[in-house]
Amino acid sequence: MPTNLLRSILKRFTVSWKRRTALSFCFVAISGRKTAHTFPEIALALVLLPWLWTAAGAQAVSFPEFGSAIPGHMDVTYLDLARMVIPGLAGNSNGFYRGGLPIEMRHIEGPDGGGSPPETSGLSNAGVLAIKAGGKDRLAMLYDLGDSPDSAEGYAVLALYDITDKPKLLDAVNVALDRGTYFREPGKLSVGPNDDIVITMSAHFNSSQNYAITPLIMVRDDKFQLIDMIFTFDENLCAYSRKQDVAFQTIADGQPHAAVKVTVTDATVLNGESCDDQPPKPEAHAISVTYHWDKKTLHYVKDSDALDRLAGENAKRF
Repeated sequence: MPTNLLRSILKRFTVSWKRRTALSFCFVAISGRKTAHTFPEIALALVLLPWLWTAAGAQAVSFPEFGSAIPGHMDVTYLDLARMVIPGLAGNSNGFYRGGLPIEMRHIEGPDGGGSPPETSGLSNAGVLAIKAGGKDRLAMLYDLGDSPDSAEGYAVLALYDITDKPKLLDAVNVALDRGTYFREPGKLSVGPNDDIVITMSAHFNSSQNYAITPLIMVRDDKFQLIDMIFTFDENLCAYSRKQDVAFQTIADGQPHAAVKVTVTDATVLNGESCDDQPPKPEAHAISVTYHWDKKTLHYVKDSDALDRLAGENAKRF
């Protein structure tokens, strides 16, 4: 999606609410734990719950306790990995962790993307995802640090670790594109025996609309590299709802990395309510784009701008 269109969307539509990670919201909503959360936080938990539980069921993304040991290293914890990104991170008696500024890093979009990190980082856990990159085992962790002081996008760190020997940080990028950022189901796509693509999601919502931006991210030479971003927009109105679901498929095409087909199903469904306005006709159609590996540029190239056009059409509906 064109960066200027994305930024226009983010500036026009934001909600101001204090965030924790989505899994923490879900835990509070389900367990009844007495922790102060606003209604939007609980509502966001319900919106994201199916994505998170499906991913957990596939055993791709996990949310281990920070104090637990990482695989293959009984003397190294996830907190030790987190401190490579957020020095001084420490927990309190409620299981919440705070630290200062994260290390300096670029935004996944490039030098013009993102805002400044919060002066105080706060989180209760992080998403953890084991991936393959260049034939090597790597660990990706996603930390949502909260609001940016000068951007509507928040601040979220996607970190890449080598834990095969002494754990070390290989790369870290800010992947926040909206208010809350998470791994999106299925978390990763295998594009060959040696490489995975990482899928994250940034989102926010209001009383009748949900906005989501889904980046596809690959790893080259142990550095994160953006492939593309997919913008989707859901509405729940009086007489109908319109939802845009995203599906991913890899296709072997003889290249070193498999092609990736992204399909957005745009569906309008009537809910049977009697409303003043005449509802549209129920319908559903699919918009697909396939990304092919280009051996000359060493990058994925899309075969059409159909998803960019969809983003432009979505912006007109705001």
